[in-house]
Amino acid sequence: MPTFLREASLKRHTVLDLLFRNLTRVSAFGVLALLMAILASLVVGSMPAIRAFGFGFLTSSDWDPVSEQFGALIPIVGTLVTSAIALTIAIPVSFGIALFLTELSPRVLRRPLGIAIELLAGIPSIIYGMWGLFVFAPLFADHVEPWLNDHIGTMPYIGPFFSGPPMGIGVLTAGIILAIMVIPFIASVMRDVFEVVPTLLKESAYGLGATTWEVMWRVVLPYTRIGVVGGIMLGLGRALGETMAITFVIGNSHELSKSLLMPGNSIASALANEFTEAYGELYTAALIELGLILFFITFVVLSLARYMLFKLGKREGQAT
Repeated sequence: MPTFLREASLKRHTVLDLLFRNLTRVSAFGVLALLMAILASLVVGSMPAIRAFGFGFLTSSDWDPVSEQFGALIPIVGTLVTSAIALTIAIPVSFGIALFLTELSPRVLRRPLGIAIELLAGIPSIIYGMWGLFVFAPLFADHVEPWLNDHIGTMPYIGPFFSGPPMGIGVLTAGIILAIMVIPFIASVMRDVFEVVPTLLKESAYGLGATTWEVMWRVVLPYTRIGVVGGIMLGLGRALGETMAITFVIGNSHELSKSLLMPGNSIASALANEFTEAYGELYTAALIELGLILFFITFVVLSLARYMLFKLGKREGQAT
């Protein structure tokens, strides 16, 4: 190739490389700018409520649009409790599904079961909500909640959390529906990251006499912990921000109760139910401040997850 053609080709590649680098930089900072714009709009929209209630908004259980007294305690508690219930159920179930699909399932069943899980992840949330309201809630009220009242509701300490009228709708029902919704997301991610573990590592552990559980717990999970935590955070994000399914089954009651069987409320369901009916600047600002609180809850949870991974990585570095 002549020298001038080689120089022209090199110059063209240099220009294209510089263009690609700038485009990626703009895209990255564009996402950050969009995030800051969302945060700024939430802060500006909620300023009337922030000025009127201050930090008392976070600790007040009042929600009276007539007298314009608002508090976020009940939606915050409902959001955190339902998400905690969902993850408590979803994490071990998702781990079991991923373990079965990657280690125990016959090869002929792996693809159909994997496709079925991915299809569950694609079902719209309103379908889960309708199924929860018309199918799951009546069965839960007739067969599960009476048993919880009779056998767990009489126990000391934990009894008050599982006692109450068997209505079917409530915080516990919402948490279970959320768990059903997030299981496909977490299980799919876990299955994908488990499959990238080198076969040599697992075969070496089996060769040393390790059981399937020991291989998963001591080899696969340490190797894939970042992906596993990422999948759990994906499920948690879905649980924290879920709207329609929760709106159907949580009861949408602004009353604080110790019992998980009683109706409650969440930030997302409160916004879905009341935003279109909000009148007056203060009422609208209170709802926007709920959205701002949900934004910060999600940010704090994700930050804690990243910090936990950082500490684990740092500890491993010191050990080696």
